[in-house]
Formats: sequence, structure tokens, C-alpha cells
Amino acid sequence: MSRGRTRRTLWMTALIAASALLASCAQSVDGRAVSIYDNPFTVAGLPVTDGPSGPRPGMTNSTLQVTGSEGTDSDVIATNAIEDIQRYWTQTYPDLFKTQFTPVSELISWDASEEEGQGARFCGFRTGGIPNAAYCMKDDTIGWDRTILLPALIDAFGPMAVVMVIAHEYGHSIQHQSGLVGEDTPTIVAEQQADCFAGAFIRHVAEDESPHFTINTSDGLNGVLAATVAVRDVDPNDPDSVHGSAFERVTAVQLGFTDGASACVAIDEAEIDSRRADLPQKFSDADDDGELPVTEETLQAFVRSFESLLALPNPPTVSYDGTDTGCPEGTSTEPVSYCSSSNTIGVDVPALAELGTAERPQRGDVIPLNVSGDYSAYVLFASRYTLAVQNAAGQPLDNPQTALRSACLSGVITAGLSSENPEATDLEVWLSPGDLDEAVSGLLSDGLTASDINGVTLPSGFSRVDAFRSGVLYGQDTCNARYR
Repeated sequence: MSRGRTRRTLWMTALIAASALLASCAQSVDGRAVSIYDNPFTVAGLPVTDGPSGPRPGMTNSTLQVTGSEGTDSDVIATNAIEDIQRYWTQTYPDLFKTQFTPVSELISWDASEEEGQGARFCGFRTGGIPNAAYCMKDDTIGWDRTILLPALIDAFGPMAVVMVIAHEYGHSIQHQSGLVGEDTPTIVAEQQADCFAGAFIRHVAEDESPHFTINTSDGLNGVLAATVAVRDVDPNDPDSVHGSAFERVTAVQLGFTDGASACVAIDEAEIDSRRADLPQKFSDADDDGELPVTEETLQAFVRSFESLLALPNPPTVSYDGTDTGCPEGTSTEPVSYCSSSNTIGVDVPALAELGTAERPQRGDVIPLNVSGDYSAYVLFASRYTLAVQNAAGQPLDNPQTALRSACLSGVITAGLSSENPEATDLEVWLSPGDLDEAVSGLLSDGLTASDINGVTLPSGFSRVDAFRSGVLYGQDTCNARYR
């Protein structure tokens, strides 16, 4: 799928400048603390970095015993991850649960390319044909497929995606050992707590505390979050969809990364429900795929909905003849742009429609590289409307705060489009359950939705998604107060 634009620039700051910004004082927004986490050049208080991500060169590999290991690259990464994760929990567990940490009983590696019903046993099952990684509660073991799943994660998102998955599985062990979960614990709570624990460990890596791994807070962290998107629940109407949407799972990872493992303990059904707000959870029609082809007619319907949600005294004119509106500022960006002097949005409808075409899994695909669909296009269109909203408010349109406000206000529009929204009475288009996942995937992979008038975005997908979520959950006032 092509994604073109005239400028594809990322804002980066020198570490010395970022360090100075870390000392900024906290503010209050709607009674909630707003601190260094909201600075556009930090990621949850850490400076934005663009260095290496993955195994540290020259490190001695772990000597932990792994049943079935063949010493493949994926085996080595997973085993090194286990050693560092156990080291982390040896330090963290006693403070959190007031008792000593005990490592899992056994580690198991298997070959999922073997025939079904064949192969090693894990948790009582033969592992042939099972490309997975898991924690087994009944015998306190962690296992992984070294031949299909882990190599696919490495190919798609880099080696830190394997570390993320293993940290998630170890999170289940922590839940079991501490008694956080029981037979009556909803699976979604257990899964999102484990996502959160994984995020806390990734923060540990980002703070340069992991002996075997390092991660940068731009594309490295983006890849970890993108891997979380890839392993979301795909069909919300499926009774087995008990892990959460990409929007929910990425949020859980970010909670752990931002606030540490203690925040994960607080995740329960009520906390998860609070993050769902009025967002749609299931398709009303089992045959509905939630896809609305991008046409001039549908875009016009979206414009009328935008004007209902974020009313302007002078709404922008929309041209459907391409992105070049003759803007004297030269701010054309593909496939949709905004010109402030003429208050015009220009759209290349065929290019935007291509962006909004759902990518279908190919034969042999284990995990998708990204999640795309109609809302990939519509949320980008919405973000250019938000530039008109910012222009009307007299806000700058060409700085990092602009980019984050664009993402945040796009989140406001997204939440407003929900059919569950009691104030959404004049809408012509409605949000579908998978639309937020498409928005989150785009924010991580491209980020144009979180860009200024020139198409300049921030390197941290973490910050882009966080801004979008702020708009979804907290509304327009938060966007304006937070990203000034």
C-alpha cells in the first residue's frame, strides 16, 4: 500500500536538550497530573533516542537450561530474555508482593513445523503445528516455538518483539506466583495485566538496565508496540476474543512502561471498562466487516459529522480534486492536505481510498505487519480537519505540539463517532469495533495522523498513540491544555 507525502520528517532533539526538559514542573489538567510524560521530546519521561534495538553485541549468552533448545537465533534471544526478565523480577517482586521471587520450573522450546500431534510436549499437549508462546500454570513452565512464531516476530518487528512476547508470558507466571489471578479472574484481566508487566520490563530495558538487550524509544519501541497490535483479538464477535483490542493492549503496555509494575496490579474489570468508555465492542451484524469504501460521497458524510462534533464558525472548504490547492504556504501533503490561508482541505480521493483498503492476510502469514482498513484513511482525513480547528483557535500549525494536538483531536472525533456516544445524534457515519486498531497501527507505522501542517511527525509512536488515546478518553479540553 503506497503512502506518499511531500515531506517525511521526524523531529529529534539532542539528548542535552531533552535532559533539560525532564526537569519541567507538573501541571494539572481536569484534576489529573500532567508532567514530563506530555513533553513532545520525551517518552514517558525518557529522552527520545534513535540508537540500536536488540541484543547487545559481545554479551555472553545465558546458560539457562531449555528443554528441546537447538540454539537457534530465536532460542538464544528467548533464553537471554528469560534470564534478564528473571533478574528484573528478582529485584521488583519483593517490593511489589512482600515476598521472594521464584523462577519458573522449566523452559521448553519446540518445533511448530512438525506435524500436528507430533513433537515435544508442553502443558500436556503435542506441539507440532502450534506456533505459539505460552505459560503453563499447571506445571509452572514457559515455552515457545522456535521455528515459526519467533522467527516471524523477528522478521516483522525485530528481536525486541520476541523479548516483549516472552515478558508477557512471564507476566502470567508472576500473576500465578503472587496469587493475583484465580479461577474466577476474567481472561481479559489476566491478559492485560501480563501486557502491562511486559511494558514495565521494556521500560527497564529502555533505562539501560538489561544486560542482554537495549531498545531505543523511537522505532525500537514502535516495533514492540506494533507487535502488540499484531497479536490483538481480531474478531470482537468471536467468543474466544478474550485478550482485548489493539487499542486496549497497547494501552496496557503503555501503563506498565509509564508507571511501572505497580500499576499493573491495579488492572481489573472496572479499570478496563473505564478505558472502553462508549466505544463499540461488537458488530451488531455478524456479517458486517466494518469497512466503508472511501469515496467522495463518504468523505462528504464524514465532513458533516466532523462539523457536528467539532463545530467551527467558518468550516474549511474541501476540494476532492487532489492535494495541491495552490496554497501559497506550500503545505501540500499526500494524500490529504490543509492550507491555512485559504482554509481548504485538499484530497486525492483515489490515493486516500488505497490507503483505506484493508490488507488481507496472505497464505503462510503468521502475523500481519500492520492493521489497515477504511479507518486508516478516515482518521487521516480527520487529522487534517483538526488543523482547521487549531487554525480557528489561533494555535500554531507547524510545531511538535501541533502534531500531538492533531492526534489528540483525531481521538476526540473518533470517540464522537461511536454509536454508543449519547451525544452522537446527528452523525451520518459510525465507528466500527476494529477502527481504533487501524488508527493505532497507522500511528505506529507512519504517524501522518500525528503530524503538523507540513506532514512533520514525531519519531515516538508511543507519544503519538498516547496523544490519540488522550483525545479518545478525555476530550477536546484535555487536548488543548496538554499540548500547548
